[in-house]
Amino acid sequence: MASNHLWRWRALSPQGERQQGALWASNRETAWAALLDKDLFPLELKQSGLYSPRWHSQHRYEVIHQLATLLQAGLTLSTGLDLLAQQHPARHWKALLQSIADDLSAGSAFSEALKKWPNVFPPLYVSMMRTGELTGKLDECCRQLAQQQKTQQQLGAKVKKALRYPVIILTLAVAVVLAMVTLVLPEFAGIYRTFNTPLPALTQAVMGMASFLQEWGVAMLLFLLVTVSGLLTVRRHRRWRVATQRLLLRCPIIGPLARGQKLSQIFTVLSLTQQAGIAFLQGLESTQETLECPFWQEKLQAIHQRVTQGEPIWSALNDAQIFTPLCIQLVRTGEASGALDTMLRNLAQHHNEQTFQQADNLASLLEPLLLIVTGVIIGTLVVAMYLPIFHLGDAMGAG
Repeated sequence: MASNHLWRWRALSPQGERQQGALWASNRETAWAALLDKDLFPLELKQSGLYSPRWHSQHRYEVIHQLATLLQAGLTLSTGLDLLAQQHPARHWKALLQSIADDLSAGSAFSEALKKWPNVFPPLYVSMMRTGELTGKLDECCRQLAQQQKTQQQLGAKVKKALRYPVIILTLAVAVVLAMVTLVLPEFAGIYRTFNTPLPALTQAVMGMASFLQEWGVAMLLFLLVTVSGLLTVRRHRRWRVATQRLLLRCPIIGPLARGQKLSQIFTVLSLTQQAGIAFLQGLESTQETLECPFWQEKLQAIHQRVTQGEPIWSALNDAQIFTPLCIQLVRTGEASGALDTMLRNLAQHHNEQTFQQADNLASLLEPLLLIVTGVIIGTLVVAMYLPIFHLGDAMGAG
């Protein structure tokens, strides 16, 4: 990012009015010069404590969506950005939008102004805005981009929700089991020692597990922490991320869900770029840049190379071995009929709907399954604890 420090300022306007705000600049001298260029005399200039702000995708979507609305209402791009900068609640976004508006006033293109902020605006944003500038349909490109971003956010949230639920339930189950094993069972163990009868096998097994956890629990916890730390370190490596993605796609339940989400994203971006008039190869490059997983990036890179060498698109997709037969069939039909953009849009819609349905089915399937698993685990512990008490009468009779 060219401007990596946020500066808060107070200044006097040519009319003598006091104004304040924030701007992005690399150093104090640059920030001071920027204020002077706006005919503002700085009174105070200090660096904000916000050194690495979080650029939420939700804010990015809202900015593009609101900008599309303002452009369709007849406002100019510069005026729309000024309005958004004045109304945005986040200080760093306010300064960013004002900086882009200043670049436009200086004669820079909108796409070039966005390109200066790669940490905020992905390459897809730059490509779509450049297409809108060339075709004169910037408002339509903003609207389509905002709709695509909204769909992807909803789909991602749906998938995360479906996967988050079992993790929470299993974590609670493990916490309950550990509490019962470490806190409750030791109390019962003292009572069981007064019995003059052998303990049931189930109770002996549970008590053995409790003794093992009490003796080696700290060591197991340390081992778990070291393992998690190692995985967090290794996951940054490209080969590890590729291997884990391949393993994920082979999972019977999670695999189709993860595949559907990625295919939905790929075909949505390809459809969006095709509708905007971007060439397929350039749209494929934009799609590749929007994907964070190296596995899918490598697959799209291989498809790009095959298409560049003259291979049909459907054949390149087929060689990648990650696309469904429906994808191959519709893309082949679109190439033959000249309606590739329509087929890509249909594929994007199909995978969106299918992934939403799979996420709902996963949640409805896991809820009763997790209840059964949790009930069996806790029920086994309760039975193991109280089973010797049922034989207390026999023990007293024998005494």
